[in-house]
Amino acid sequence: MKSIHIQYFAVLRDLTKVDEEQRETNAETALELYEEVRQVFGFDFDSINLRVAVNDSFSEWDYKLKDGDKLVFLPPVSGG
Repeated sequence: MKSIHIQYFAVLRDLTKVDEEQRETNAETALELYEEVRQVFGFDFDSINLRVAVNDSFSEWDYKLKDGDKLVFLPPVSGG
């Protein structure tokens, strides 16, 4: 099991009601972790509409998670 630090922004933060969390997981990839979190919080955003950053750099969804990684799931941003 890995311990992963996750930060949430924008609408994802609104849905989770937390800025960040430490999550124990058996997920192997960033996508598996997102799907796990998505089920817990009921996100209806498909990963194709999000970006993922790992350890402060944009990454691919097939990134292999390591204990202690820091992930950020970035939803689409709008503004004016």
